[in-house]
Parts: sequence; C-alpha cells; structure tokens
Amino acid sequence: MEAQAIRHKCAEAALNDMAEWLDTEGEVGVFDATNTTRQRRDFIMQFCGKRGYKVFFVESVCEDPDIIESNILEVKLNSPDYRKGDRDDAIRDFLQRIAHYIDAYQSIDEQADKDLSFIKIINVGSRFLVNKVTGHLQSRVVYYLMNIHIIPRTIYLTRHGESNLNLQGKIGGDSDLSERGWCYSKALSKYMEGQKLSDLKVWTSQFKRTVQTASHIDAPIEQWKALDELDAGVCDGLTYEDIQSQHPEEFALRDQDKYHYRYPMGESYQDLVARLEPVIMELERQKNVLVICHQGVMRCLLAYFLDKNSDELPYLKCPLHTVIKLTPVAYGCRVETVPLNVEAVDTHRPKPEVVEIGRAELDALSTVPPYPVALDSESGEKVSKLASSRSESEDSDGVFEKEIMVTS
Repeated sequence: MEAQAIRHKCAEAALNDMAEWLDTEGEVGVFDATNTTRQRRDFIMQFCGKRGYKVFFVESVCEDPDIIESNILEVKLNSPDYRKGDRDDAIRDFLQRIAHYIDAYQSIDEQADKDLSFIKIINVGSRFLVNKVTGHLQSRVVYYLMNIHIIPRTIYLTRHGESNLNLQGKIGGDSDLSERGWCYSKALSKYMEGQKLSDLKVWTSQFKRTVQTASHIDAPIEQWKALDELDAGVCDGLTYEDIQSQHPEEFALRDQDKYHYRYPMGESYQDLVARLEPVIMELERQKNVLVICHQGVMRCLLAYFLDKNSDELPYLKCPLHTVIKLTPVAYGCRVETVPLNVEAVDTHRPKPEVVEIGRAELDALSTVPPYPVALDSESGEKVSKLASSRSESEDSDGVFEKEIMVTS
C-alpha cells in the first residue's frame, strides 16, 4: 500500500508539471506512465477534465511470446534501466516486472471503457481497436500509430549531386547537374549496389537535379512533389550577394528567425515541415528507402529522425555528395555518414553574428560560403573565381561522426 501511495504521488507530481507547461507554452502533452488500472485512468480523466484538456489513451498489449522475447533482447536491454547491468540479470528482472503487471493489470475494455478515447495496439500492430476519436490531432495520432512498424530497415538520405547553380552560388532553381554532380550520380549508384538491398525504393523530388542523380540506380524510382526544395519565392535563383543587394531587409529578417521566416511569395521552414508530413508518414511504413532531396528538405527529415528542435533544424549540416544512413533502433537512431569522395562546393551558411536590419553588407555576407564561379546577374559573364571547392573525403565539418548512437 505504501508503494502504491508513492507511485500515486509521483504520477500526480508529473501531471502537475505537465499541466503547468500546457497552461503556459505547451500544446500537446504526453503522460508516459504505467496507467494500468481503471482507478489510475479515472484519476487522469478527472485531473484533465477540470482543466479542459482532451485525453487520448494509447495502450499496447502484447501476448505473443516471440515478440516479447525479441522486445526484451533488442529494446529493454538498451534502455537506461538495464544498459550497464548484467544481461541475464536484466532479463530475469524484466520478466519479473511482466509477471507483476499481469497480476495488477486492467486492460482497456471495449465495453467498460466505451466512453474513453483510445487506441489499443495488439501484438505490435497485428490488430487495432480504436474508440471515440475526436478532432484532427487524435486522428493523426491514430494514422501514425497504425503505420509505424518494427521491421529492421535503413533510410538513406542524400542531397542531389552538385548542380550548375551550386557552382554559381545561387539558391533554388531547376538546373542540371554539374560534371562533378554526374560523377556523384554514378558513385551513388555504385554505393547503393554495394548495399545489396533487393527491396530498395528510391524517392526523388520533381526537380531535374534529383532525378538526374537517381538515373543510374537500378531500383524503382518515385518522384514526390512534396520533396521539392523550400520555395525561395522572389529570391529563387539569386546568390546571397544578390539577396543582400536587392532585399537587404528580408535577408536580415531571415537570419533573425530562420525557421519561421517566409520568403515573399515563397515558404518558410515551418511550411516545409508541414508539407513533408505525408512523406514522413510514408517513410514510417516503408522498409529500405533512398531519399534524394535538397538541403532544406534533408534538414527537416534529419530533424524528425534525430529529434532536433526548430532552432537547430535550419542549420543542420547536409553536405553535398554525402549519404547519411539512418537505422532506427531502440531509443533512437543509429547514424552513419558516408562521404562518396567526389568533390563539391560547400553550400552551408552558418548564422551570422549580426542580424539586425540595416547591418553592413560585410556583416550580412560574413558567413556566405565561397563558390568557384560567380556570374554577373544581368550579363551572365564571369566576374570572379574563388578556389574553394572542398573534398568531402577530407572533412565533412562533423555533420555526424561515423557510427554514432543518437538517442531521443
């Protein structure tokens, strides 16, 4: 009884913390706890009902002994509770936990709990029971939970090969690959062939540079409009120098809040995240997929899988001619960065120190990466040549270290 009282106090404290957050800045709270009895669930409903919160229960029930054994070996032993302990001791302890919960567990019941909003997931998605789903958010949660799976898989992310506009330092557009970009297309095909994936699918945007990058790969290729690069609106096809010259105020505003800033007649990163939701949902359903996309799009996808926030997302480094290999594992994602040793320009622009409107041109352009060919925007004639292309085989600026574990 004393232990139950302690657990109840802990649950109440956690709910109070969540309520304080929801009442100040939060929109959605996840109360992750062992709400295994009707008494506990009634308490949660009363607590949230007084505050006008909608409640949606998610229950996962597993009775398949093979799935339970696999879960213990692949998931629980890597959890913070057991990661540093003896393997056999951890297995025995967790089996004792399961036996304890069986004695006290009261599963959500279709009749007894008919007034609750819930989804019941049975044997890791072999069956579902969904009840009283209300509102857009709950329906999206149901859609997500019904589409994820635990089948081992790998997601390969890469940008298109270097384009002719990359060489000129221009953003957006729909140009062809450069000579080095075509070299990367062939190197990527060879790399994917070496992965020996008979079920590989390739997704590209509808822009030429991604389609051309995929053209040597022997696998089904699907074009997604949703994978098109962030729309730069009136700044599409301009260099950063052009943007500073023609739209200095917009350039500064974007540096002040890159995630929420929307280009005139274009998009923001926030817009792009919303556009990519169907892509992410479909990625969760698939097995092995290679996504050939763009810098902004790749940042959004990486932020989702690596749990990066909106401040970090717009500045994630995604170098050209590099494959980022994501393998979902328990409590996170294993990340491997694979440069394919084809030189390319650097397109990453860090946030400058000075972001105020009216800043000096030198401050505005202080972090613009150098590019080998600069053309006059009106005449198209070459006006400078910067010797600063880099080899991805030498240094990828520590995008992610090879073979690291990133936990959520």
